[in-house]
Amino acid sequence: MIRQIGLVVAMSLISVHALADKPRLVLQITVDGMRADLLDRYSKNFGRGGFRYLLEEGAVFTNAHYLHANTETIVGHTTLATGTTPAVHGMVGNVWYHADSGELGYNIEDPDAPLLPTRDDVAAGAQVDPAQLKAGSKGRSPKGILVPGLADTLKISSPASGKAFGISGKDRSAVAMAGKVGTAYWFSTDTGDFQTSSYYSDAYPDWVREWNAAGHTAALADSDWQLTLAAEKYVLADRDNRPYEVDLKGFGKIFPHNYGPANHPLFNTRVLVSPAGDTLLADFGKTLIEAEGLGVDRATDYLSISFSGVDAVNHFFGPSSLENEDTVLRLDQTLAELFKYIDDKVGLEHTLIVFSADHGMAEMPEQASEQGYPAQRLYSDEIVEYAKEQAKALLGNEKVIKDYFRPYFYLDDKELAKLKIRREEAIDILAAALERKDGIGGAIPSARAAALGEMAVAHNHHPTRSGDIYVYPEPHWFMFDRGAIGVMHGSPWAYDTHVPLIFVGPGVRRGSHARLVHPIDVAPTTSALLGILPPAAAEGQVLTEAIAR
Repeated sequence: MIRQIGLVVAMSLISVHALADKPRLVLQITVDGMRADLLDRYSKNFGRGGFRYLLEEGAVFTNAHYLHANTETIVGHTTLATGTTPAVHGMVGNVWYHADSGELGYNIEDPDAPLLPTRDDVAAGAQVDPAQLKAGSKGRSPKGILVPGLADTLKISSPASGKAFGISGKDRSAVAMAGKVGTAYWFSTDTGDFQTSSYYSDAYPDWVREWNAAGHTAALADSDWQLTLAAEKYVLADRDNRPYEVDLKGFGKIFPHNYGPANHPLFNTRVLVSPAGDTLLADFGKTLIEAEGLGVDRATDYLSISFSGVDAVNHFFGPSSLENEDTVLRLDQTLAELFKYIDDKVGLEHTLIVFSADHGMAEMPEQASEQGYPAQRLYSDEIVEYAKEQAKALLGNEKVIKDYFRPYFYLDDKELAKLKIRREEAIDILAAALERKDGIGGAIPSARAAALGEMAVAHNHHPTRSGDIYVYPEPHWFMFDRGAIGVMHGSPWAYDTHVPLIFVGPGVRRGSHARLVHPIDVAPTTSALLGILPPAAAEGQVLTEAIAR
């Protein structure tokens, strides 16, 4: 309650100013997997209009860390949108155990909201996203998000209701930011088109059909992803073709990377695992701005663009790879072109830009090991096998282990009831045993995380969605499925929680600030700059340093 009162006081101090310079467009840019240090690392090669514009013209918060433990895509995006933690908004992970089906399920799947087809008779592309493989249906909607986001609040509270859109290379990123009342579009690795579901519309508008029909993705067939600069100009010029990078079935570990023919099952995925996916997304965004008339009147419109390229490249090549550096530099160029387009169409003086990331990224464990740090790979099947061995040895029943998908173990209540000890005691015994396994940094009874002082896990705990034991890796260890990807995020360690946070535009005071802040502060601060109340469940603070007085 005290924090909510503080929000209202901060709002009252700035609302008059915010309303006087109310933006016509809110552009919320999220770069999936953009660890905060990458902006400094590559800055010498940035141009004038992209990242450098944000860093020089914005209110820059250099010490922004997520509060929750499971630093995954849906969790971070929904936190940015709602201003609260997964304990409240309910998106506890990319995958969780769905009580209604009795199975693990994908975060935004909704069988009642089938995809709108963009074309007929298209073969499904090969799926490499482990979270997507858990989906029981292809329907998508925000019904599982439990509280309103910024897009919802802006449309509900504004006297003249503006438009709201969320677009991304990933469905979960677009859906989380568009909220309940906006419209989401995302890239299809089956077709190379941008698609949506029946939750949002019964049919595609003409401009979407025309964009898809133009064949922008297919035009990349048999072309190469090449370096944008001369090789010697890169900070990581010597980081190509490292042995522990992952070859996406012919995409290669060394430049140039060939996309292959358009009919290859992984063609569209390769486009997404490169800067080309971000370029296509920005082009789709420009088309959306023009076709939907965003920012042309006094009703504030909202557009979230979540770029997926950095994250996708990180997973296969690592965040300290030549591929990562080139992806960030090309995104810098893409942002510069996007900002120029918006300046021409709307005016940057009328556009509030909110920039952040959904999570950071660990380095390859082999890279840490090369430097003398004892990091290794611990695979999901090894963790499950160990847990069952311990359950049988300590409890006499391995069947108490029902399921596991990082970060949660789910236990079988019927099997637990057969034991001669209390349920909580059995969980404690298993958690203690898991913590003895090399590579596991913590195994926390999730329902009692707060009482145990494990606040990052507590912020991730939702009583009907979270598992019984939350497991996270030791620092720099890889803990995920065997063979799927090269590196993973999702831990509570600083390399996963530390993200950039920048505000630029009308009502924003330039400056750099090093105090500790959190992404739950993004929605309240953006709301303050718009002169509206924050989303209903927002717990973050207004970052008053960002507000021009």
